[in-house]
Amino acid sequence: MKNFTTVCAVRRSKVLIVLLAGLFGLMTLVNNFTDYTAYSDYIGQIISMSNTEGNESRRYRAITSTMFHHRFYWAIITLETIFTFSCLIGTYQLYRKLDASRNEFHEAKKFGIAGFTTAIFVYQTLYIIILNEWFDLEYSAQRNAFEWARNNIEYMFLGLIYLLVAKDN
Repeated sequence: MKNFTTVCAVRRSKVLIVLLAGLFGLMTLVNNFTDYTAYSDYIGQIISMSNTEGNESRRYRAITSTMFHHRFYWAIITLETIFTFSCLIGTYQLYRKLDASRNEFHEAKKFGIAGFTTAIFVYQTLYIIILNEWFDLEYSAQRNAFEWARNNIEYMFLGLIYLLVAKDN
């Protein structure tokens, strides 16, 4: 390492932030595949509203088709795969450009940006808007993924902002 400057530290921290998002996604995917039945059943219970409490007036929203449950869960897995590999590729691209010019380093951010944005889409749209607001996820009697999804959105959103805003020239 030449001279360890603030710019050097900022660039390395951006690589780390994108890498951590990618590692989170990788662990999430491992869980999704190794315990597919448990997670698929959980998503199915939310969509069928079979374990939510205190919402009788909204039960018409329930979808009991197991085919739909699996397809919805596969949509989640597919988008999580896109975000994970975008972040991992983004980490590699940023790492390769650590000592490059400002413009080259900035251009290397595109996969990280795509990864963070896809993650925000997954957790905000699929978990918060659809599963929580439409299918009453937060009223689930068993377990509630609302806080988990919100925490993921916060990390991904802050990571995206940091990747784009902090001075790294």
